[in-house]
Amino acid sequence: MNGKRRTFKEASIPALSPLKEPPWRSIPVTLSPLGVTGMPQKGRDMMTLLLLLLFLCEAQSWAASKPNFVLLMADDLGIGDPGCYGNKTLRTPNIDRLARGGVKLTQHLAASPLCTPSRAAFMTGRYPVRSGMASQSQVGVFLFSASSGGLPPSEITFAKLLKDQGYSTALIGKWHLGISCHDPGDFCHHPTSHGFDYFHGLPLTNMRDCKLGEGSVFTAAFRLLVLLPMQLIALALLTLVVLKWLGLFRAPPCAFLFLFLLATLLLGLLLGFLHYFRPLNCFLMRNRDITQQPMSYDNLTQRLTADAAHFLRRNAETPFLLVLSFLHMHTALFSSKDFAGKSQHGSYGDAAEEMDWSVGQILDVLDELKLANNTLVYFSSDQGAHVEEVTVKGEVQGGSNGIYKGGKANNWEGGIRVPGIVRWPGVIQAGLEIDEPTSNMDIFPTVAKLAGSPLPQDRVIDGRDLMPLLQMRTQRSEHEFLFHYCNSYLNAVRWHPPNKICQKRVVLF
Repeated sequence: MNGKRRTFKEASIPALSPLKEPPWRSIPVTLSPLGVTGMPQKGRDMMTLLLLLLFLCEAQSWAASKPNFVLLMADDLGIGDPGCYGNKTLRTPNIDRLARGGVKLTQHLAASPLCTPSRAAFMTGRYPVRSGMASQSQVGVFLFSASSGGLPPSEITFAKLLKDQGYSTALIGKWHLGISCHDPGDFCHHPTSHGFDYFHGLPLTNMRDCKLGEGSVFTAAFRLLVLLPMQLIALALLTLVVLKWLGLFRAPPCAFLFLFLLATLLLGLLLGFLHYFRPLNCFLMRNRDITQQPMSYDNLTQRLTADAAHFLRRNAETPFLLVLSFLHMHTALFSSKDFAGKSQHGSYGDAAEEMDWSVGQILDVLDELKLANNTLVYFSSDQGAHVEEVTVKGEVQGGSNGIYKGGKANNWEGGIRVPGIVRWPGVIQAGLEIDEPTSNMDIFPTVAKLAGSPLPQDRVIDGRDLMPLLQMRTQRSEHEFLFHYCNSYLNAVRWHPPNKICQKRVVLF
């Protein structure tokens, strides 16, 4: 296409017979609400055909004028992991290809260093504290599918806006923004209630507890709620036995029975939790139906990638929005046999290279369908790498945040500075690097404006349209301030003065 956007497919129309004068030329013709009258049947048929072809061409031109969107969101991928951001040993040729064909943002920031609030900001273009998606407790994400919280039904996602504009919308992969409100069947927080026509993936998140042998994220809770009480019970039993043996105190038999039953209850609760957590929280859904419970990691990336490619193929003739939300690089790490043991960075590197393969598959399908020139592709991560991740076997599983301090769950630079790549051939110049502050919240207004949707006027939108910056129509980001929260508490502010070259970052304690 040489960088030019396709407007419609040319249709071949059979040539008319070379008559010197159409047979209906001298016949009076009038237009009525029901069509053309006063014209011979053959003429009316020809006129109807021409009008139909004109309508189809106009409809096709309207559809082609609306760009498609493919938004690729990694989970816990550090800015130092992709090759295009400086990594020399982790192989990411497809992410690098995406960067070469588009714009690389070097100061792209996640709105939060945790999954749930960061993804809420990404979907809505608003700080998570505005929608209530920021916890006041230490746990800042959803850990159970039975949690009643989630992205409020009153929030407007970019999927809702695009669906109203005639787009086909799909989310494949991780959601992590809630399921139901008051009962398991209301699905008020489900992706299909937030503008997505199609959902296939994990409604919660990928955790160590979902994969046997990978340990648990609840270890600290087990120690506090089970192991410590068990130790106290054992100490109490031992004390009663010693006092009875010394003749200093004779405890009633019911005291021993009570302590024994209490210990049995605690142990039973622990075993029940370990047994039922996986099937109740680690399952795959297709729309609102559970398709695999508990989920299997066997070729999981390949299955989700194939479904994403199928969505692109079946919607190739209409405007579409695809959000491919990877389970990588969140632990538990996993990879198929084609990638396991092939990288230089253990299980983390294997998973990262498999995710890069998935990115390549999507780009190849866009090329195959000749949709690349009419599709904006965005790649990023919901926060920085979790550098403190260590398995029960002592293997470090976190990624690289490059030169930046900190990582996931804190607002040091390594926790919020993430890869940011945008490609749209023929519209965005290839090979550019932009060193201006941008946010994952900016995708909301950018996508909405390109799709022809007005922004909601009844709420504050914190994101800014990226296109003037991406097309070099402006040299400065519209963000003067970017606020970063630790759950619901303001933790850091980035200040980019409009009349100064330098920018400052203030960390609040």
